[in-house]
Amino acid sequence: MIRIISIIVGVLLLGYFFIAGFYFRKDRNNRLCTEVEVVIKDSLEEYFVGERELHEILRKKGIYPVKKKFASINTEEIEKAVLSNEMVANAEVYKTPSGIIKLEIEQKMPILRVMGVKGNYYVDHRGKIMPISLRYVANVPIATGYVEKEFAKSDLYKFALFLQENDFWNDLIVQIVVDENYDVILIPRVGNCRILLGTLSDFEEKLDKLMLFYKQVVPKMGWDKYSMINLKFKNQIVCTKK
Repeated sequence: MIRIISIIVGVLLLGYFFIAGFYFRKDRNNRLCTEVEVVIKDSLEEYFVGERELHEILRKKGIYPVKKKFASINTEEIEKAVLSNEMVANAEVYKTPSGIIKLEIEQKMPILRVMGVKGNYYVDHRGKIMPISLRYVANVPIATGYVEKEFAKSDLYKFALFLQENDFWNDLIVQIVVDENYDVILIPRVGNCRILLGTLSDFEEKLDKLMLFYKQVVPKMGWDKYSMINLKFKNQIVCTKK
């Protein structure tokens, strides 16, 4: 008898949850969206993209969800629209039980700015080109001169990543110049001396030589003795006096 009662109670509970779930889904689908909430997930102090811009994108595309039924709101379509903003790296859009559409945004993070004769743009942390923002100027190394985009996205990107991960070199090097022969010249923050790398192949080995120069020569000769430090040649440093 107890077993039969248990089975009956179990069936009734299952039926209750099924019916409750059905009406909950129906009620949720008929619910109107009351708000679009934007959350910037990354930790940049300033934003390259603002809430107002994202709202405007949705309005222009005719998919702004506020006052629309949840059932008619396509979150994948909203994600695609948000990702059309060139400052957005990733976007996740979902519905909440309280009637809010939430947009969680990850911005692109620049690691290098190119201000060359062939363009003005950022290279982001994934090696992609991103446009200059009118909202915020990133404090990153600047590359000038004859910078091709493919070079910026490959060799220069790898070099910028190295700088980002190395506090000493990141603090020292403020500008990367690519001359008409496509040689790379570094402009340090301290002193008036230019550092000629040549190509960016084996740049870590070349910077190791420069570190040795800073440790052994600079304390004796000072920062301003030379106008150029040439690291192009293997196993040697060629310096040009002022």
